[in-house]
Amino acid sequence: MTASHPAPAHVLSRVAPSFLAADVGGTHVRVARVQASGDDAHPVQVLDYRKYRNADHAGLSAILADFLAEGPRPSHCVVATAGYAREDGTVITANVPWPLSARQIEADVGLQRVHIVNDFEAVAYAAAQVDASGVLHLCGPETAPRGPTLVVGPGTGLGAALWIPTANGPVVLATEAGQPTLAASTELEMAIVRHMQRDRAHVSIEHALSGPGLMNLYRAICALQGQAPALASPDGVTAAAMTGTDPLARQALDVFCGLLGSTIGDMALFYGAHGGVYLAGGILPQIREYLRTSTFVERYLQKGPMGEALARIPVKVVEHGQLGVIGAASWYLLHADA
Repeated sequence: MTASHPAPAHVLSRVAPSFLAADVGGTHVRVARVQASGDDAHPVQVLDYRKYRNADHAGLSAILADFLAEGPRPSHCVVATAGYAREDGTVITANVPWPLSARQIEADVGLQRVHIVNDFEAVAYAAAQVDASGVLHLCGPETAPRGPTLVVGPGTGLGAALWIPTANGPVVLATEAGQPTLAASTELEMAIVRHMQRDRAHVSIEHALSGPGLMNLYRAICALQGQAPALASPDGVTAAAMTGTDPLARQALDVFCGLLGSTIGDMALFYGAHGGVYLAGGILPQIREYLRTSTFVERYLQKGPMGEALARIPVKVVEHGQLGVIGAASWYLLHADA
């Protein structure tokens, strides 16, 4: 992903008003002041960018107010967040720590207009702008014919969206792909699902494929082995697995990678994503090399005769911290005046 563009900011500022773009996750909020770049390949110019910890603030309004305390004060804002954005500007979400309401944010912060969009719908708009330097290639050809492109990310939950090119510009299908039932393939995975079913009737995909999901896998494996969990966070499990200091953490991360490959293969078939698959954000940048040598690719291709079709789809990890805000800003530039 490229965040700088040919036109200088002092020239752009005379022709393109700036606006705010925010990416609200379960742990962090990323905020940027942005404007249109005039470059069709990379339409967003990032002018100022900051990252906030959710736990340090009472809500998104407080974060935006802090960001706006100095410098220019745009009148419009677009917020990308996990969950389902209702037409009234509120959001149904299980992964954000405070309620979100576009109208309330407008009143609190003094903004003229706030738009709220699903986070992976936004990321899908940004994925179409990712440069080769911003990705890790996992499998499939380097490039594919222009077509539906799937963006998936295991973070606080599991987000997914489909970018669809059309003659009138791209259309993005937002999904709740983390909510369907998790499909297990191995004896260990089936045992893990049975263990998870003790606490819930519905074991969703994101109960395994997310940061909290990795912890669920680790705790389930510990329980199946009759051992008390020694690790208390996804980062701890990831670090212990990669250094080999905890065999159960390594087993949990192995299961995570296998389930991720199997699930991504399912999604690519569901959505006809022959234009490519981007795995975005969450814990994936931390485990990029581990993922490459795991069973991810084997399980992704393990779809009977359809494995041949999946082998023709590029699968890549996106490694750009500003992907969410650039995606939100890209959505705004396409939709704000619609």
